[in-house]
This record gives sequence, C-alpha cells and structure tokens, in this order.
Amino acid sequence: MINLAGRDILHGWGKFVFTGMGLGLLIGVTLSMAGIYRGMVDDAQVLIENAGADLWVVQQGTLGPYAEPSSVHDDVARDLLGLSGVRDAGNAAYLTMQVQRGGKDIRVMLVGFEAGKPGEPAYLIAGRPITRTHYEALADVKTGLSLGEQIRIRRHEYTVVGLTRRMVSSSGDPMIFITLKDAQEVQFLKDNDALLNERARTATNPAFNRPGVPGLLEAIQASQAASRMVNAVLIRTAPETDQQQVADQIRRWKHLQAYTKAQMEEILVAKLIATSSKQIFMFLVILSVVSAAIVSFIIYTMTMNKIREIAVLKLVGASNRTISGMVLQQALGLGVIGFVVGKIAATLWAPIFPKYVLLLPEDAVRGFFLVMLMCTIASTFAIRAALRIDPATAIGG
Repeated sequence: MINLAGRDILHGWGKFVFTGMGLGLLIGVTLSMAGIYRGMVDDAQVLIENAGADLWVVQQGTLGPYAEPSSVHDDVARDLLGLSGVRDAGNAAYLTMQVQRGGKDIRVMLVGFEAGKPGEPAYLIAGRPITRTHYEALADVKTGLSLGEQIRIRRHEYTVVGLTRRMVSSSGDPMIFITLKDAQEVQFLKDNDALLNERARTATNPAFNRPGVPGLLEAIQASQAASRMVNAVLIRTAPETDQQQVADQIRRWKHLQAYTKAQMEEILVAKLIATSSKQIFMFLVILSVVSAAIVSFIIYTMTMNKIREIAVLKLVGASNRTISGMVLQQALGLGVIGFVVGKIAATLWAPIFPKYVLLLPEDAVRGFFLVMLMCTIASTFAIRAALRIDPATAIGG
C-alpha cells in the first residue's frame, strides 16, 4: 500500500519543511512565554535567597520591602537581637530608581546593606567587597557596568569596585549595592536646595509664619531623623529555631510585621507577579489556539489537494483507518518539525530578551506532548474531509 503521507512529503518536501519552520517560530514564541514566566518566578526566588535572611521585619500592615513601601527605624535591629532565637540582624534599604550611565538611563534596584550582615551579596564574580564607608558600589553584570567605572546616583559619584551575577529584583531589574548610610541618604535625606526651598515657602506663607513653625534648623533635624529610617530588618535565626514562633513574637511585642522565607516567596509569586502570570497564561492559550488553527488549516489544505489520490486509495480497497493514519502522520510530522525549530529558536533568542527567560527541560517535554496532542486534534478536520471523499472521484476527475 502506498504511504500517502511519505509520498506527499517527499514530493513537496520544501513546502512541508518551510511550513514546519513557520509553525516552529510560533511554537518558539510559546515556549519563550512559558520561559518568561519561569524566569519571573526564579527572579523572585533568587531575590529572597540572595538576601541571606530567614525573617523579614517590616512596617506593620505592609507586605514587605519588595512589594510596597515600608519604613522602620534603624535602631530596631539592635532591639531584635535581644529576642530568643535571633542570631543576627541587619538593616536594609531598597529603592527602585533610574541611574545615569553614558547619557542613558538604567533602571536598577538600589540596595543599602551593612557589611557582614544579612542583605550583603553572598559572592562576587569580579573585584572586591566594599571597604570604604562612602561612594563605593557593587553592581550586577546586567547593568553593563565594569570595574572602576563611575556612576552618578543622586548627588554623588560612586565607583564600581565589584561585580555580582543574578542579583536582580522581582521585576528583573539589576541591583546596585552601596553602604546603608549612602542608601539612607539617597532615599530619605533631602538635599540642601530642597531644605532652602522649604524654608522659603514657610517664610512667604502667612498661615505658617508664626511662632512654633519649624525653621531651617528644625527642617534639617527632621530630614536627618528621616535618614535614620530603613525599609526592612533582615534576620538570621539560630539553627533549629522555630522561625514562625520568632515572627509571631515580633508581631506581638514589637508591633512590626515579620515574614518567613516561605511567606515572602508567597507574597512575591502569588501577589506581586500574579497579574503578569495571568497575562502570560492568556498569551499561551491564544498562541496555542492560533497554532492549532494553523496546523488544522495546513493539513486540511494538503488533504484537499490530494482528493484524487485519496479516491484512488479508496477505490483499491484502502480502509478508513489507513487513510486516517496517513493524514495523522502528516500532522504529527509537521508538529515534530515545528517543535524542533521552535525549541532551537527559543534557545537562541532567549539571551536577547531584556527579562530573564528560564527554559526548563521538563517544560520542553510537556511542550512536545502538547504539540503532538494539538496536531492530533487539528488533523481531525482533514481526516473527516478525507473520509467523505467519493471513490468515484478517481474515475470521474
């Protein structure tokens, strides 16, 4: 019995292969979308792991420094060290901002940390740790910064003395690490012009130009008090400590919010990137439907172009099962070519994406079986059309 699928592919292999390549690019986009979601989850997990903390202590009623604003006095860290089970505590400041480099803006997460405390980068791939109290920085390689390069942050120039890798925010923004005092100045301390402007506004406003209104000295003192704030206190607990019990103790007696590592991961994944994950899922559904429609149309067109051949097969006694199998072979062959091309394409263009794309082998395996299932379902329209072909067509055509 003639294998119609193999015969048709051999005679029109160029058209078949190029059609499979076009389908493959669409499958590659689908795999990339799944990789982007995996990358977002991995960024959130990496952010938590890089903090080197077991508990995050933040302002009461907030979801933590990565999800929403939080302000805590920096002397809270010393108070927390007196709690049972707390081994170490360090202040941390986080600020997402734009920094200038070569006339271009780079969106980064600025991190202020205390040396030797939780929040400090665990490792460097180049350079050295920060040794000066001011104006030195560690940068993730994703920023494009190099060792010894100067970068301006607010009013001051910082020298990059070390480089890190995979130190990113939950949004995928690369991190720049500076000392806590520098970060507090960047985030909380107003510059001299702002203080003078406040003094001028106060002096010219009759409603406030009366005894008891803060003057320049009071404004400076208020600004300095604000500079003693941090966004979170990161805690390392002693081995075999019940972290949830320590967190409950902090909430009860310190009137602060405390999150364990599992709770912080839930906040980042289930809340912070929930909307983005839903959007990606919708894109995956749409791309899958479009891919299935394309396969269905292509296989149906190929089948209709072989009406005479199928009629001849029916005339010589080919069963419906044999004809259905031939059409299905074409659909699966198209799916295999498309998946191979798509996987290669997704692997090649993944590093070009601005966000981290994580292509997992298990996702590729699931994707292959889903493509085969999609091709099988899409071929049913062509199979039904083939089975309705009248054998007399072979004689009358």
